[in-house]
Amino acid sequence: METKKVRIGCASGFWGDTSTAAKQLVENGNLNYLVFDFLAEVTMSILARAKLKNPKMGYAIDFIEQLKPVLKNIKKKKIKVISNAGGINPHSCKHTLQKEAEKLDLKLNIAVIEGDDILSELPSLKNQKVKEMEKDSFLPDSCLSINAYLGALGIVKALDEGADIVITGRVVDSALVLGPLIHEYHWGISDYDLLSAGSLAGHIIECGAQCTGGNYTDWKKVKGFENIGFPFVDVFSNGDFIVSKPKETGGMVTFGTVAEQLIYEIGNPSEYILPDVICDFSKVKITETGPNQVLVTGARGFPPTKYYKSSATFIDGYRSIGTLVIGGKDAFKKGEVIANAIIKKCSLIFKEIKMESFSKTSFDIVGSNSIYGSEKNDVTTKEIVLRIVVSHPLKEALIIFSKELAQAVTGMAPGVINYLGGRPRVSPSIHLFSFLLPKDQIKMKIKMNEKVISIPYYTPEEASRTQKNNSLHTTKALLKKEFSVPLINLAYARSGDKGDHANIGVIARKQEYFDFIDRELNPSTIAQFFSHVIQGDVLKWALPGIYGINFLLKNSLGGGGMASLSIDPQGKAYGQQLLEYPIPVTKNIFDQFQNKN
Repeated sequence: METKKVRIGCASGFWGDTSTAAKQLVENGNLNYLVFDFLAEVTMSILARAKLKNPKMGYAIDFIEQLKPVLKNIKKKKIKVISNAGGINPHSCKHTLQKEAEKLDLKLNIAVIEGDDILSELPSLKNQKVKEMEKDSFLPDSCLSINAYLGALGIVKALDEGADIVITGRVVDSALVLGPLIHEYHWGISDYDLLSAGSLAGHIIECGAQCTGGNYTDWKKVKGFENIGFPFVDVFSNGDFIVSKPKETGGMVTFGTVAEQLIYEIGNPSEYILPDVICDFSKVKITETGPNQVLVTGARGFPPTKYYKSSATFIDGYRSIGTLVIGGKDAFKKGEVIANAIIKKCSLIFKEIKMESFSKTSFDIVGSNSIYGSEKNDVTTKEIVLRIVVSHPLKEALIIFSKELAQAVTGMAPGVINYLGGRPRVSPSIHLFSFLLPKDQIKMKIKMNEKVISIPYYTPEEASRTQKNNSLHTTKALLKKEFSVPLINLAYARSGDKGDHANIGVIARKQEYFDFIDRELNPSTIAQFFSHVIQGDVLKWALPGIYGINFLLKNSLGGGGMASLSIDPQGKAYGQQLLEYPIPVTKNIFDQFQNKN
């Protein structure tokens, strides 16, 4: 293996992540680059509202707070920093950071990448009649934010120009890692296999500790959550890379932790579409090469599309969430009665004052296995949290709901212990609108030290692709249902959200288990298992390189994000539920697990 490598660490997987990771990686990671990922669709809308209240806001202030204590060390160690912390106000982010650097008497070249924020183009986009990617609807008349998901080219150019810190707005998460790799190794824009490998390195570490033991199926084996190590990758010029973490930190880096992150929040693993490249991760191999060291190889790439995925956020009415703690005998039934009574009473009040009914209502009896569907509720539980979510076009209607929730304490079934968080707040109901926009409509620029540099658009070459077979099972043996074991005995699993869709990745613990998993878990059985949430189709793809399967459960999140009334709007528990699924196996394998028990 090559000796030259570029080491990149990730200190943040989302806005609100721990404040300790940057210090850990800067002091003990021996890094070349440090990246921070802060943005999600919901984050963009929050930042947009913050900027409306204060023109100097609209960026991830956590970025400044996390960098301040380590700025001197970053400068001393010549670590370069890249982050999408700019949100919708990257220049304000830069200005604030520049002032902090000046306080420390540090001279830093801070570059800002522009072009992703296209809110001002709303009238033009309306005239183009852009449509939602998966719905037959047009762009709303008013939006909080509209951003194109940019790629790595702006980051590359900023580094080429000598930037010490690069601040972007909306870029795809993996571009934060791909950019410095293109810069360091001079990869070409048509070196698609390399671009795919670099994107995969970014995808693996973009969620921080999720690849070092966080959110891991075998969480009981993980030690030191209180000081979990944040990841870094050592990437070689051929695209191969090693995932690891700083020494003497908690967590773990294994085949399982990295494989779970590989299949996290993706759709078709053979066609993972990014701005710079279409990635094929289906044949990727993951190999443990030492304690907390995992080698990743085998990514393939193809020319990107001519479009940027773009997303708008907009307000569609208001929503409120009320929670009541209820205890005692028949707590489950009390919760149902109280929830229905509150919703019905509010509806009667609305009717009397000639106000329309709620747009949507939903309630969950938390503590009764509610995430598994009504058929599996534990009605014997003696303490529950009643969670009621309602939405309405008018804020005033939800203020009525907020007040009427209080009657449950004295005027309804006994045993209401307290509110969680007091009287529920009324918040805007923020929805997502995703669409495709031709790349030549986006004008990217870099601004650094009064210098402005335009980033030229390039036209990718055309390429034809063939679809892969979605099912690989070859087991011929007739299996009996009585010889079944829970999926968790045979596999790792992790789930996440893709807008209103959820994905569940499943990876066999051993090659010999794959056939049993593959033949039992299919779109039909998955649709049946999750029938209480699925409103669309189920798609399935194989990843033979890691003996994995990825499922996409379409329209299973109640609208997704802040539009969803679901208790699990991002499908985070779907993988955990699937791990309980009984998989028929041979008697020999069945007996192996019986002996272990």
